[in-house]
Amino acid sequence: MNPLLDHAQHLARRELFGRAATGIGTAALASLLARDGLADDSSTGGLKVPGLPGLPHFAPQAKRVIYLFQNGAPTHVDLFDYKPRLAEMHGQPVPDEYFAGKRFSTMTGDPTGKLMLAPVEPFAQRGESGAWVSAFLPYTAAIADDLCFVKSMHTDAVNHAPAISFLLSGGQLPGRPTLGAWLSYGLGCETDSLPSFAVMTSVSKGTTCGQIFYDFYWGSGFLPSKYQGVKFRGSAEPVLYLSDPPGMSREMRRGLLDDVARLNEIKLQDYGDPEIATRIAQYEMAYRMQTSVPELADFSDETQATLDMYGPDVTEPGTYAYNCLMTRRLIERGVRMVQLMHAGWDQHGSITTELYTQCKDTDQASAALVQDLKQRGLLDDTLVIWGGEFGRTPFLQGDINDRPKWGRDHHPYAFTVWMAGGGVKPGLTYGESDDLAMNVAKDPVHVHDLQATILHLLGIDHERLTFKFQGRYFRLTDVHGEVVDELLA
Repeated sequence: MNPLLDHAQHLARRELFGRAATGIGTAALASLLARDGLADDSSTGGLKVPGLPGLPHFAPQAKRVIYLFQNGAPTHVDLFDYKPRLAEMHGQPVPDEYFAGKRFSTMTGDPTGKLMLAPVEPFAQRGESGAWVSAFLPYTAAIADDLCFVKSMHTDAVNHAPAISFLLSGGQLPGRPTLGAWLSYGLGCETDSLPSFAVMTSVSKGTTCGQIFYDFYWGSGFLPSKYQGVKFRGSAEPVLYLSDPPGMSREMRRGLLDDVARLNEIKLQDYGDPEIATRIAQYEMAYRMQTSVPELADFSDETQATLDMYGPDVTEPGTYAYNCLMTRRLIERGVRMVQLMHAGWDQHGSITTELYTQCKDTDQASAALVQDLKQRGLLDDTLVIWGGEFGRTPFLQGDINDRPKWGRDHHPYAFTVWMAGGGVKPGLTYGESDDLAMNVAKDPVHVHDLQATILHLLGIDHERLTFKFQGRYFRLTDVHGEVVDELLA
């Protein structure tokens, strides 16, 4: 090895810290104090979280995020975006001026001559806010005054995986850090016994339109892999490989991990590879999760009233309702972000059949999670987001004379998400689509704007949370995005 390079390597890892005025011990102590909330920093409103120095950039309104991601794209025109003219034009061709110059999926191709499709179920205005919600979602309708509806969302992608990647990572191609990874990197975690970023997935039973859950939906991209989401499975063993092997005591496991850590530390000193540091940290996390995860998945301390609120599927591992209650329990224990993904919304030919099942499986539990957080005083500083990667076309996919197979194609030009808690205005409906729910007509909110707003609610300036990779400083919002101030409470 070149002696100059060897000297520079050891200087960077050892002597630099040793010669520093304060030393690494002070930095470590500061980290521990911040984790325990003992350090003083008036610039963040007293909130102390371990993460990057200087974060949060300003006093946050939310400490944590729950993303109820509905894979496959819920149909905004059947659930939230009420358009009387759409019902009036049922069965008539879509006017050319509404789709001129626009790109649709290959299943639609050229939309010329496609017929408009009225909402399948009736709408009504709900609560004091008067938000329009379909009869498909009675439980969501009942909490409409707690929700902030954004009806002017739009995106750049027309197919599922690129659109999901774009919404969660800011890029249509895999390989960039997702929202949860950025939050873990920037803000850290408030618990030593669970990951900062947890992920759960579910699919409605019997659905014919499930989506694949790709690991890059919760990946860390070019950030160190310790920031990626940890997937909790819907089974008796939520996290794999936590149990001690047969015949190995906990004390023996502890000794083995200590020895492995020493070997890894030697390699870390030799190579300085952050993935080795990740390996050390993840072994330790897994050891602590041997105790925390079984307790987390034990619902015996939940009241019957709470279980009933989430619905009949709440005690069945792997269901959406079960995952929603697990989400609240994770949040209570200091997890920074939970990404709950539910597939089955890709209704190209099942609007009149499987949409009913999809709403039944998700409506009650989604509303219950918001109510449960509110009752426990957690909603004020927990941001809940519900929505998919895009919407669905106001025109029909299929034969209008074959009602059981009615469907709607992908639609990126206008769709709806709702948010609750965490500093957003309750009872607000923001933005509008046009009279056929085809295009945004007022107050457009792009995907990057939503990302910037989410980060802002967590006390982060989206232009300042960056990571240098391949000579460029990257951020979640790429080089775009504006905070939507009108959504902020």
